[in-house]
Amino acid sequence: MDGCNKRIVENIPSIRIPIVEQIETISIPLPTADVPSYVPLVVPPSDLKEPEGTKPVQTEELPAPVLNLPPLPPIPIPPAEVLGPTVITAVTAVAATTVATPIIQDIKERITKFLNNKIKKWKENRKKKRDSLQSSKKT
Repeated sequence: MDGCNKRIVENIPSIRIPIVEQIETISIPLPTADVPSYVPLVVPPSDLKEPEGTKPVQTEELPAPVLNLPPLPPIPIPPAEVLGPTVITAVTAVAATTVATPIIQDIKERITKFLNNKIKKWKENRKKKRDSLQSSKKT
């Protein structure tokens, strides 16, 4: 039995493991970022009161100017902050319409003429086909 055990041990395969080489690790710097910031909005508390011993400042608001037309009731004129953009918008809209109308009219006429010509050719071709079919039936 000794010889048999020896033969089994000799037949067992062996693995030769290579020597491990030292691998250097690279260093990656930590990422940085510019974090957005803002100046916080200061909101006064809801229970804010005047300091003791002070009086509120009295301010006078001027009345809005009024347009007087005899048959109509007085019409208040809006302030310049409202009137300026309103006038600019109205003038821009009228100018755009005035410029665009002839251009659109010209395009519309060209499209109408083009379509009418196509319809006319289609009708002529249709009539020719009918005439040729009728003449072939007669013979």
